This record gives sequence, structure tokens and C-alpha cells, in this order.
Amino acid sequence: MNQRIHVVDAFTNRAFAGNPAAVCVLSGPRDDGWRQNVAREMNLSETAFLERRDDGSYTLRWFTPAVEVELCGHATLASAHILWETGAAAPGDPVRFHTRSGTLSAMREGDWIEMDFPAEPERTAVAPPELVEALGVKPLYSGRNRFDRLVEVADEQIVRELVPDMTLLKKVDMRGVIVTSRSRSAGFDFVSRFFAPAVGVDEDPVTGSAHCCLGPYWGAKLGKTSLKAQQVSARGGILRVGLKGDRVLIGGQAVTVLRADLLSG
Repeated sequence: MNQRIHVVDAFTNRAFAGNPAAVCVLSGPRDDGWRQNVAREMNLSETAFLERRDDGSYTLRWFTPAVEVELCGHATLASAHILWETGAAAPGDPVRFHTRSGTLSAMREGDWIEMDFPAEPERTAVAPPELVEALGVKPLYSGRNRFDRLVEVADEQIVRELVPDMTLLKKVDMRGVIVTSRSRSAGFDFVSRFFAPAVGVDEDPVTGSAHCCLGPYWGAKLGKTSLKAQQVSARGGILRVGLKGDRVLIGGQAVTVLRADLLSG
């Protein structure tokens, strides 16, 4: 049974930028071993698998090449984009996803897609020595939430020029490490990069779920409920972040770059 798969560049309005995600809207039942094999074959930071429910919503799961993860922003954005682009969802209708992190939703706003995610605020936590050594920089602040470590550094240039020791960073007992600073670029409030070698992704180009932490963090520091963010990886990406109680509204754009059929498995 052939299975259609799409590759979408998320958090960008042009191909070959942002964060690529594979999206499978499943045509039939597939076990977890098959899903993990497909994610490994695609070799992108995440592959999303969707199953339509009777009420028109979708079950959504995300796999890296190594493991299943509990929350992923860019592959959710890519999934919503594909549902609208293929006509599986009406252009003006929101889409709802049932995930390991609860119910998520997405709506179209012109050329942008806005996703409603749970806030994942950090709490202050001392950076372990292996993290500081792996980054090679002095933190201004260190914290963590249930997924990731958060490290604020003094300047945007430090974030941009960071070359972590991935072997050491892999020993940090968290999904990933967010490194961030205030932005020096006009029109942006903060910048970040995201490293997750522990789950098979040395650097994620643009990480929606990290902004569930970054949004509340920078919102509190800057006294804002609406922010604009830039993830300054080599591919780069732009996000709008809105704060709404215990929810974070994450906005981005997306471009489909590939459609194909899986012929085996």
C-alpha cells in the first residue's frame, strides 16, 4: 500500500529555509515501528503522522530519526499547511490535533498560520558543568522546563557564533538546550538556537515548541504579550509569539517543497 508523504519548510515563506518536516496523512493503520523507520528514512528533525478522526480532527504524533517526541511546533505547522493545501481541511476552518501534549489547534490568518500551544515556562536551575563546558559560554541565566534547558547569554553575536561540543551536550539529561539573547536586529525582540543531540538532532533549524518557553520568558522580561522572534540557525526562521494566559500562540508561514509516494513497508 503506497503512502503519500510531503516535505514542508516551516517558519519561512521561501523554499530551502526554515525547518523542513515530513508529513504523512495516513491512508491506513501503521504501527510504531513503521513510523520510526519512515522518520529514520526521511532523516529530518521530525516526521509527523496524522490519522483522521470521525469528528474531522486528527491524531498527531511526531518522530525524530531516533525517538517519538511529546511536542513539536514546526511539524504541527507543516501538518496544518498540508491539510489546507490538499483540501483535507476547508481554507477557513481551524484544524484540531490530539497529541501527547493535549489538544492543539491551528488557524489560517492570510499567509500565516497561528497555532495554539500550551505554555511551558522555565524555572531557575543551575546549569550543570557539562552544559557550560559544551556551550563554551558563560550563562547570564539558566533555567529548565519539563523538556529543555534554557540558557540566556549576553549578546546576539554569541548566539550566532556558538559551536557547541555535541558529544558533551548529548550528556545533558534533557530533550534539548535553548540558547537565547535579546535581538540587536530591528523588528525582532529575541533570537535563539536549539540543540538536541540527545534525541538525534544536533541543531534544529527552527523550533516552535521551544517558543512555548521562550515566549513566557521574554514576555516577562520585556513586558510584552506580543513578540517577534528569529531563530538564527544556518537556515533561519521567523516566528510571531503571542501570550494568552497559560497558552502561547505561535505564528509562522510554510512552503511545500516535495510530494512523493512511499513504495515499501
